[in-house]
This record gives sequence, structure tokens and C-alpha cells, in this order.
Amino acid sequence: MSNTIQRFAVLALAATAFHSPAHAQQDAEGAPSPSSLTANAGLFSSYRFRGLDQTFGKPAVQGGFDYTHASGLYAGNWNSNVSSGAGYPEGSLEMDFYAGYKTLVGDVGLDMGALYYHYPGTRLENAFAGVNRRHPGQTAGGGVNNGELYLAGTWRFLTLKYSHAVTDYFSMPGTRGSGYVDLSAAHDLGNGYVLGAHVGHLLLRDFSYRNADGSTYDGRYSDWRVGVTKDISGWMVGASYVGSDAQGRCANGEFYCFSSSLRSDGSGSGSRSRDAGRAVIVLSISRSF
Repeated sequence: MSNTIQRFAVLALAATAFHSPAHAQQDAEGAPSPSSLTANAGLFSSYRFRGLDQTFGKPAVQGGFDYTHASGLYAGNWNSNVSSGAGYPEGSLEMDFYAGYKTLVGDVGLDMGALYYHYPGTRLENAFAGVNRRHPGQTAGGGVNNGELYLAGTWRFLTLKYSHAVTDYFSMPGTRGSGYVDLSAAHDLGNGYVLGAHVGHLLLRDFSYRNADGSTYDGRYSDWRVGVTKDISGWMVGASYVGSDAQGRCANGEFYCFSSSLRSDGSGSGSRSRDAGRAVIVLSISRSF
């Protein structure tokens, strides 16, 4: 996003090493599991969210808590360090809060819920003025946040999920109603190995950005991931390849070129910048308790 960066970035990894809300599990007969409270923690070589870099290529420490009820209801919190240049002026922490319901309908698992992304300490002052050419007079104020509703269905090894923003998408003016489609697969290879793959597409709504060469961009892109995790005595060790086709060439001032830091008006203030959607390998180690 030239030197004007919005929120987006990076969660990375294969299958079970991914962050995702813990859901009520079902046994082979379809009976709900007992209620439980669990915790998780992990170290990642980079934090990728929907294919985009959230930590400017630096490591991320992540973790959270999940409560699941025998009825299928669940709630939780998940946290990670982030770079202010990924769209969080004066911020360095992401806190996610979510709640939902999971059940079985025949041999299809259904999951529905709400997710709120909060970035404590962030500050926007008339930010992103003119960035969205469809809403040139609108700006963002206060802290960075995003609220989404989601619906997912799982059949065997496949999961299809749709997330719908009920706020401006990570505080970018005029983008309320944006969506993200996520198709994921996981295959047990045996001996503790799991092969995971993902493809997603961001449907940024009512948005237009002008690159340095005069071309325009609607902010939409696809991202992908393929990786493997290995269970070693309860520790999940993983490696995955993550990339996207998001426009992030810094030489052309493109939307997904992220700065190493960000001012409260949404403009880049860092001494360095890079393509946030570039393909990388992400390594991780994580554990649930």
C-alpha cells in the first residue's frame, strides 16, 4: 500500500499448527465431548494473515485460551505480536476474541460465529485520507479494529469458510461488507505427520487505489499455503510455503507494499518497505495444554 499501509498480514502454517478457534469436538457416535478449557502457545518465524506479512519478516510469539462446552458452544482469545507498519500505528499487539457454535449435520460439520480483532495502543488520526478513491473524503480515527461473522462447513478432509466484515475492513474507510473465502485441506500422513493446504481470496468491497504508474487496483487478491506438521511428544513442529498475488511492488507504490512502521495518519514512517504478499517459508513450533 505504497507508504500508506492498512491492516492485513500474516498467519502461517500447516494444518494443526495454525491458529484457529478451538471448537467443540464430537466423538465417533456424534455425542458432544465434555466441556474443556485449553491453552496454546507457539513460536513462528513470521506471522502471515491471509497471505500477508504482519511482522515485517520477524518472528512472532503467539498464544491463547479456548473454552468449549458440551453443547457445541465455544469462546476464546488469541494473541500475537505485530509490526506497526502492517496497519497498526503505534501498536505492537493483536488480540482476537471469538465465540461460536459447532455441530454435526449428517457427516458435515458446521461452524458459525463472530470474531473481533483488537489492536491495543493503536492510534488513527484522520488516517487513510484519499487512499480509497471510491470514498476520498472518508478517514479513520480511534484504534484499529475489525469485526467479522463467519460460517464454515467441514466434510472429511476439506473445510470451506466464509468470513464477512461487519465493520470497515481493518479500519480502511468505506470497506464494510468485505469478505474472505477460505478453502483448506488436511491429510494425515501417519506417524504424526499432517499435510495441510489452503487457498483463499479477499473480496475487498467498494475500494479503489491508484498506483504510482497511474493504474488502479481494487485490493482483491488470492493467497495460498502448503505445509507439513509433525507431532513430537505433543509439540507440533511445522514448515509451510505461503504466498499471494497481492499487488505489493514498492517501486510502483502499490497497496500491499508495507513500511517497517506507520504514522497515526496511516502513512509509512519506517526506513524500509517490502512486498507484504511475497512468498516465504514459515517455520513454527507450538503446543496445546
